[in-house]
Amino acid sequence: MRSVLKIALGVEYDGTAYHGWQRQNNGISVQQVLEESLSKVANHGVQVQCAGRTDTGVHATQQVVHFESSAQRSIRNWILGANANLPFDVSVRWAKQVSDDFHARFSAQGRRYRYLILSRYSRSALWGRRATWTHKPLDLEVMQQAAQHLVGRHDFSSYRAVHCQAKSPVRTLHSLEVGRAGDFIYIDVHGDGFLHHMVRNIAGVLMAIGAGEAVPDWSREVLEHRDRRLGGVTAPPWGLYFVHAEYPEVFDLPNSPRWPYLTEC
Repeated sequence: MRSVLKIALGVEYDGTAYHGWQRQNNGISVQQVLEESLSKVANHGVQVQCAGRTDTGVHATQQVVHFESSAQRSIRNWILGANANLPFDVSVRWAKQVSDDFHARFSAQGRRYRYLILSRYSRSALWGRRATWTHKPLDLEVMQQAAQHLVGRHDFSSYRAVHCQAKSPVRTLHSLEVGRAGDFIYIDVHGDGFLHHMVRNIAGVLMAIGAGEAVPDWSREVLEHRDRRLGGVTAPPWGLYFVHAEYPEVFDLPNSPRWPYLTEC
């Protein structure tokens, strides 16, 4: 009788063409194409679990997933076989056999997202669905000032989607940084977990403040309302990237670089 092995994968994808990560009845998802690809390699049905679900149009530079299989395949064959059967906008970056107690979601101790904004007068043909464009000048100093109100452990009810199904709205943000590289502004978020639309709602509030439409203290006022109806506009999905999930060192997962890479221009 063949033993069942647990395999972890690092997956990147351009979410433009997909109805989010999770399987849907009304459209194709990243989970669907990945499971179909792995099932061909394994020669049996495969189901995957992910570190963090992403919405329609959201990207990932290193989504972490795991699955179980009785198929005898080398790590190289899992990677090459999966990629041979995946569409061009989804790719397996690495694979690793892990212990039975590993779980892509429940073993994760932290997650990082990057929200990318193209701030210039004209729109981009190349970054149209990979960054959120605004023609408005954004003040990084006031955005960073506003961001600090959200760092720490808080009730983020005002920053989650109305239909968010999480049992508790309390989350811890370890850091929230705003930076610039040329025409690009990035918002880097690191926390123990995130609510539905939480990062996009934070980005929407910070963008409004950066454009001078609200004062820096507004981010704190929105937080204290604990009511999504009194929150800001949800920023578009195109600029959001799931970039990293943190796990205990005992699992020894590859530490792939975090990107999109941005340098001063």
